[in-house]
Amino acid sequence: MLTGRTLSARAASLLLTLWLVSALVFLAGQVLPGDVARVMLGPFADAQAVAALNRQLGADQPVLVQYWRWFSAALGGDFGTSLSMRAPVAPFVLASLGRSAALAGIILLLLVPLGVGAGIVAGLNQGRLTDRLIVLAGVSFGIVPDFVSGLLLLLVFGLWLNWLPITGAAPGAGFWTSGYYLILPALPLVLNLAGYLARMTRAGVIEALAADYTRTAILKGLDRRQVIIRHVLPNALTPTIAVLATQSGYMLGGLVVIEALFGIQGLGNLVLNAAKSRDFPMLEAGVLVMATIFVLSAAIGDLVQALLDPRQRRRASL
Repeated sequence: MLTGRTLSARAASLLLTLWLVSALVFLAGQVLPGDVARVMLGPFADAQAVAALNRQLGADQPVLVQYWRWFSAALGGDFGTSLSMRAPVAPFVLASLGRSAALAGIILLLLVPLGVGAGIVAGLNQGRLTDRLIVLAGVSFGIVPDFVSGLLLLLVFGLWLNWLPITGAAPGAGFWTSGYYLILPALPLVLNLAGYLARMTRAGVIEALAADYTRTAILKGLDRRQVIIRHVLPNALTPTIAVLATQSGYMLGGLVVIEALFGIQGLGNLVLNAAKSRDFPMLEAGVLVMATIFVLSAAIGDLVQALLDPRQRRRASL
C-alpha cells in the first residue's frame, strides 16, 4: 500500500511544481511586450501619467517584489484587476472554468462509453475483423486535428443536416438545454481521444486475458462472463482510468481552438482573448489556473493508478 512517506514526498513534489509554474507564469508575463499602465491609459497617454500609474500599481518595483505580492495575493484568490474589464479577475476566471468544466463533462459522458467499450470489444476479439476495424477507425480519427473534424462536424450536423446547434453557448438556458448545445463542440474531442482510449483499453484486455490469474480462473471452471467481469476488466482498466484523469486536465484548460470555433467563453478562450488585449493580470491568472489543473490531474492520475494497480503499490512501498 502507499505509505505516508510516499504520499508526503508526492505532495511536496506537487507543491514544488506548482510553485515553479507560478514563477514561470509570472516571469512570462513580465517579458511580454507592453506596459501595464500604458495598456490601461491608452497609447496617447502622457508619459508622466503612465509613470505615475506604474508607481501606483507597483510595476516599477523589482521583479521579485512584484512576484511575491502577486503570488501571496493569488494564494488568497485575488488575481488582481483586469486591464480590459476594469474588474477583479477571479470571477471571470471562475465563470470561464465552469463553462470549460461543463464541456469537459459532456466529453467524458460521450468518450468513456465509446472509447472504453470499443477497446473492450476489440480486446475480446483480438485478430478478428471487429478488432481490426476498431483499431483502424481509432487511428484514423486520432490523426485528424480537432479543429479540422470540428469544422467538418459543424458543416455536416450543424449547417447541412441541422441536427445540432452550431454554437456551444446558450445564455440563460437550463441544464439540459446547455448540455444539448455542447454536444457538437464535444464531438471533435471525443473522436480524437476515443481511438487512443480504445487502444489502451484493448491492450489492457489482451494483457489481462493472457495473465496467470485469468488462466487459473478458467481452469477452475468459472463462466467466461464471470472471468471477464471479475478478473479481466478490473485489471485491464487501471491504466485507462489513469489516462482519463490526466486527460481531464486537457479537457478543462486546453480546448482553446474548440472554444473559439464554437463561441464558448471557457478558460482557453479567456486566455486567448487576454493575450490579444494584453490583459496581463487576466492572462497570468488564466495560465496559472490552466497549469495548476494540468499538474493536479496528472498527479491524480498517478495516484489512481498506484491505488488500483498492485504492482504500482508494491513499487511505491519500496
